[in-house]
Amino acid sequence: MPFQNIFEKTETTKEKPKLKLIADIHEKSSLVASELVGLGVDVEFQHLKVADYLIGNVAIERKTVSDFISSMLNKRLLTQLEEIKQYEKRLLIIEGIEEQELYNDDNEKGIHGNAIRGMLLCISLEASCPIIFTKDYQDTAKFFYLIAKRQEKDKTPISLHAKKKNLSFQEQKQYILESFPNIGPTTAKKLLNKFKTISSVFNASEEELKEVLKSRTEYFKRILEN
Repeated sequence: MPFQNIFEKTETTKEKPKLKLIADIHEKSSLVASELVGLGVDVEFQHLKVADYLIGNVAIERKTVSDFISSMLNKRLLTQLEEIKQYEKRLLIIEGIEEQELYNDDNEKGIHGNAIRGMLLCISLEASCPIIFTKDYQDTAKFFYLIAKRQEKDKTPISLHAKKKNLSFQEQKQYILESFPNIGPTTAKKLLNKFKTISSVFNASEEELKEVLKSRTEYFKRILEN
């Protein structure tokens, strides 16, 4: 039986450290988070004021198709995009494009496709936030894994000091009006300049509204009354 030379140097294999990322506490029950754990990523859950995931120095807002559309309608998306600008590197993930239709050019079935196209252009060109479309939660997790691999060499500390944006009272009123179809920021401001309050806009007669809304008046009143 051969004797082992106790003086011989033996190679010790160091266990490679896990890839790490920080996820907002609301992502704890998401399939993306569980998929990341399955890929061997160390997911740390914290209450993030801005973004859903922080991977190295990259801030990521993740939305499913339905969440993207609803957050676009209630203007929450605009606030989130303004907040995420606090990070130099940022991404918007729109997840589930194979599971749900993103564009819909039929006005009767909801928000028009051109409104979504316009918002995507606004995000890319004005908010300077790149957009990645993923097939499903597994595809999203794979993107996150690759980002974590790329950020592994970057020793920039993760910033958790981003702040929520506080909207002024006037901005909140404007966002409420902008949530109606065919009413953009300019029209919303005109309505508030003329009527001052949300209730006054809602209670105005068709003749009064026509001064601002013109041909859109009838549709606006129909939404309010039905």
